[in-house]
Amino acid sequence: MSSIYDGAVQDLIDELGRLPGVGPKSAQRIAFHLLEATTEEVGALVAALEAVKEKVRFCMLCGNVTEAELCKICSDPRRVDSVLCVVEESRDIVAIERAREYRGRYHVLGGAIDPIGGVGPDKLRIRELYQRLADGKITEVILAMNPNVEGEATATYLSVNLSTMGVVVSRLASGLPVGGDLEYADEITISRALEGRQRVVFQ
Repeated sequence: MSSIYDGAVQDLIDELGRLPGVGPKSAQRIAFHLLEATTEEVGALVAALEAVKEKVRFCMLCGNVTEAELCKICSDPRRVDSVLCVVEESRDIVAIERAREYRGRYHVLGGAIDPIGGVGPDKLRIRELYQRLADGKITEVILAMNPNVEGEATATYLSVNLSTMGVVVSRLASGLPVGGDLEYADEITISRALEGRQRVVFQ
C-alpha cells in the first residue's frame, strides 16, 4: 500500500514510527508538529539528539546513563553501600528514585532474560553484578525486575545464583501490577513495594 505522503515527510513518519511507544498516528502527529516548528526549534532538537549520542555513556560501575565515568548515584558518598538494587534499565532507577524511599546503590542489567528474543544471561550485565558482590561489602540485593514474564525469569535466575553468594536476596513486594512496567509506577506504589520487599528463601 503506497503512502499519501511524498519523500522526506514519509521518511520522517517512518523513522518516528520506529520509536518505542510511537504508533502510526502519533508518528504522523509528531512529524507535522516538526513541520510547523521554527528552524530554531528543530535545530535545538537535533542538537540535543547529537549531544546525547556524543556525550552520554554508561556508568563504569552500575551501568546507569551518565556523562562522566561514574553516575551521580555511584559518586554520591551519602548513599548506603551495603544494599544494591538490581534493575533492568536505567529508566527504572528514575522510577524508584521518585519514591524517595531507597538510599542504596544500583546495578543496571541492560535488559531481561528473554529466550524467545535471543537474550540470555550472557548478554546482560550479570557477570559485573557478581563481581560487585565479591568483596562482601554488599549484604542485601533487591531484585526490582518488571512484573512480566521476562522479569520473572530474570529474577528467578538471579535468585538461584545469588543464594550461594552469602547475601540476603529480596524482591519488590505487592503493589506492582503483573504485566506492567516499573517506569510507569507512581511514587506511592514504588514506596510500598520497597517497604514490603520480601526475602527470597530457598528450601
